Amino acid sequence: MNFTEGFESVSVNKVCKHYGNLKALNNVDLKVEAGEFMSLLGPSGSGKTTLLSILGGFIRVSSGSIFFGERDVTLMPPHKREIGVVFQNYALFPHMTVGENVAFPLRARGESASKSRERVKSALATVELSGYEDRNIAALSGGQRQRVALARAIVFEPKLILMDEPLSALDKQLREIMQIELRALHKRLGATMIYVTHDQREALTMSDRIAIMRGGELVQVDTPRRLHDHPANDFVASFIGESTLVPLQRGVDNGLTLGATALRTTRPIPPSGDVFLALQSEKLLLDNDSCGPEWNRLRGRVSDIVFQGESLKVFVDLEGGPTVSLRQPSHHEGNLSLPPIGSPMMMRLHPEDTIVVPRAGV
Repeated sequence: MNFTEGFESVSVNKVCKHYGNLKALNNVDLKVEAGEFMSLLGPSGSGKTTLLSILGGFIRVSSGSIFFGERDVTLMPPHKREIGVVFQNYALFPHMTVGENVAFPLRARGESASKSRERVKSALATVELSGYEDRNIAALSGGQRQRVALARAIVFEPKLILMDEPLSALDKQLREIMQIELRALHKRLGATMIYVTHDQREALTMSDRIAIMRGGELVQVDTPRRLHDHPANDFVASFIGESTLVPLQRGVDNGLTLGATALRTTRPIPPSGDVFLALQSEKLLLDNDSCGPEWNRLRGRVSDIVFQGESLKVFVDLEGGPTVSLRQPSHHEGNLSLPPIGSPMMMRLHPEDTIVVPRAGV
């Protein structure tokens, strides 16, 4: 299948959706480039599924506009938008075979039987289900059903593919496999994809960019690495990665301290308001050098060590602060440097990894 031509950008312009006094979406602006994989990420009730439903034409906006390329589709019904949709429960027809399920969008468009057979064969090959045309849906595994739903979504070569948490029903191992397969499928198709999820690791794995949503508004839109390394505020920092947020104090010349520890950072410091140190587990380092500089040194006591396969998650109660965690390799050499539970422990942050964020607006 060839998706390299004809794909359009998606523009969301000041979109609002109200249900009485409830603002499900509030003045949302978002631009998705042609061929981009964009994830909508946020907690339950953040508005991500509402926004996806508006893009699909299943819900009308209260105000604002939606454009696919140069086309205003704001009031256009779903069947005229030429979009493929993969739902959370796959929405497959149990009384139809795999081939009949995949061919359904083509039949609805009046495609000839011979051309439908070729397109179904090509779509199934794309999702690595060649030869499954005559299989019964009930005989398929969860991962195979998910692939059938994908094949049905791409069989008529839509300009946009929308996905609403399609992997949520799968077990953890299969979900992680399918994340990589979806990423590879996107690269092969070159399609514009918008994907709803509440799983930040899923979004980080697959996306070109991620739109973080909260309370019906966009909080930050950026690449996975930028979101992880440069969160806009404490909400994004707490939602992306393994971060513990610790309140900081402002000192002379806007210097920051955590208890008695002075902090140095290479990053801009918010000029006013409450600020937090986002302590990311993978960036905290063990510090056994008692003669080293005092800045960016954190003291605490080991409260627990949890084995998690390839790594150990070490929980440390900071002096006068919260419990934070850091990760160490679980192999023998990694264990040697760890103090036992109940023992004092010193940690250090590199200035480039010292992330200071403001409090998000309420």
